[in-house]
Amino acid sequence: MDENTKPHLVGINHIALEVGNIDEALAFYGRIFNFELRGRGQRSAFIDMGDQFIALSEGRTQGADDERHFGLVVDDRSRVRELAKAAGAKILEGGFLDFLDPWGNRIQVVEYRDLQFTKTPAVLKFMGLNLDKSEEAKAELRKKGIES
Repeated sequence: MDENTKPHLVGINHIALEVGNIDEALAFYGRIFNFELRGRGQRSAFIDMGDQFIALSEGRTQGADDERHFGLVVDDRSRVRELAKAAGAKILEGGFLDFLDPWGNRIQVVEYRDLQFTKTPAVLKFMGLNLDKSEEAKAELRKKGIES
């Protein structure tokens, strides 16, 4: 197959997490993060992240995640560890800020300023955020030909 005819990966629209109970999951994540609820069903809920979202669905059956995880980007992670611990998360050892939610989903939390990940000015405005990048992140973006 010709490489030019394959679709290009553009981004991630959403992450789907299985939880034991939607109300408990919304309460748990609400104790750690400030978010808007995009929508709600009887056994599902959707947490807005600007142009992306987290889909929560009731019915987790597998064990806790070991290495499998997803990374959430926040504007300021200085209080995440303390808030996650107070909410009942299991804080994991290591060089990153990883925790398990009550259903075993492993979340890694990173700060927007430190990543090659970027939101458009329109999305940041919609979210009510005025964020900048660290010099290291700006250099990584420039190396890829992306001006932040």
